[in-house]
Amino acid sequence: MAFAGFGAETLGFLERLSANNNRDWFGEHKAEYEALVLEPALDFITAMGPVIEKISGHIEAVPKRQGGSLMRVYRDTRFSKDKTPYKTNIGIQFRHAAGKDVHAPGYYMHIATDEVFLGVGMWHPDSPSLAGIRQAIDESPDTWRKASRGRAFTKRFELQGDSLKRPPKGYAADHPMLEDLKRKDFIAVTSMTRAEVADPKLPKALGKILKPTEAYMAFLCAAVGQPF
Repeated sequence: MAFAGFGAETLGFLERLSANNNRDWFGEHKAEYEALVLEPALDFITAMGPVIEKISGHIEAVPKRQGGSLMRVYRDTRFSKDKTPYKTNIGIQFRHAAGKDVHAPGYYMHIATDEVFLGVGMWHPDSPSLAGIRQAIDESPDTWRKASRGRAFTKRFELQGDSLKRPPKGYAADHPMLEDLKRKDFIAVTSMTRAEVADPKLPKALGKILKPTEAYMAFLCAAVGQPF
């Protein structure tokens, strides 16, 4: 079906799931989950396919129930004090074709009752990737500045994520790009509204929003040895 937006019914289900985050309730309302969350999310991913293809031939939109762009609703509670079994947000990652998990270069759409945002870049990249990004920033600081501080980029997106408290190994404390080199995440985020994600024209709007992030994404992909 054509994407009809993530409307009030979808957010309403997430609110009810948050208030009833247990297996019995979810089992009784599984059909609602599929109709109000799963199907709209798959329709959205399908609609984003041609949008993303115009931006990059290497970022994928995979509309599958499992193993695709839609992140699973089940939480991994093995190492968490919070044992609630279900995520109360919709998480969608359009990942680089060479990536195997959420740490790959890509775009991330987060829809929850308390916040809606769009992220781009690399979250918690592995050690080799992190080293490659830092080396690229060190060797091409001007290119990095243009990619991460350009007017069109910073008008909407803000760099976020975790950073080291001290300089990474091999880099001086007075390095001119130190704050960037200390980053452990290379992500940029923009907040969105419920009205924006409820609009059936969301995929088209995201195409325009993502356009200024191309240089940023291209830099990161090149730094980890992948095409953009």
